[in-house]
Amino acid sequence: MARRYDCSTGFGRAAGLREAVLAVRRGELVVLPTDTVYGIGADAFNREAVDRLLRAKGRGRAMPSPVLVASPDALDDLFTDFSEQGRALVEAFWPGGLTLVARHQPSLTWDLGETHGTVAVRMPSHQMALDLLAETGPMAVSSANLTGAPSPQDCDAAQTMLGDSVTVYLDGGPTKAAVASSIVDLTGPAPILKRAGAISAERLRKLVPDLQDAP
Repeated sequence: MARRYDCSTGFGRAAGLREAVLAVRRGELVVLPTDTVYGIGADAFNREAVDRLLRAKGRGRAMPSPVLVASPDALDDLFTDFSEQGRALVEAFWPGGLTLVARHQPSLTWDLGETHGTVAVRMPSHQMALDLLAETGPMAVSSANLTGAPSPQDCDAAQTMLGDSVTVYLDGGPTKAAVASSIVDLTGPAPILKRAGAISAERLRKLVPDLQDAP
């Protein structure tokens, strides 16, 4: 049965984070607040856990899960040939609502879905998410909704959709933003804005003038 923790109190927050870390290490799923919407997360390096995440959402492997990290220091371990443009975007917008897609290190033993050698990574600007990630390491995290349904801004909405497929729900109250992160693909000769979101194209182009719109 799913367990939910009210993280508005110090005791609830500490207990919830402790149980969430243990659940992730067991290969189970957790729901957590981020700076955009609530997310459903699993150990990024546990293939069965990631499969469980995709099944909980009703999502196929053709739509692989992004990865959240606690610090930009993780990037060189995850990405290969990370561009100077990517580093400039990280410096300007992380932590925050920007997801970057780049080639992942071929040595990484994970299976996030049909990624074709790439991975989408973000550092959220939410202390509870960062505290969890600092303990678990990189997590596969997708919006905590059934595929096709609205992304939830509160724990109630996430739990109504996902129910007992999730072991631990961290209730951090309503999220600040209703919009998902912007996604910039850095795998080609020019960066491509794959999804307009929390960071406007205008702000991104101030740093990356050659940013292209997705075809």
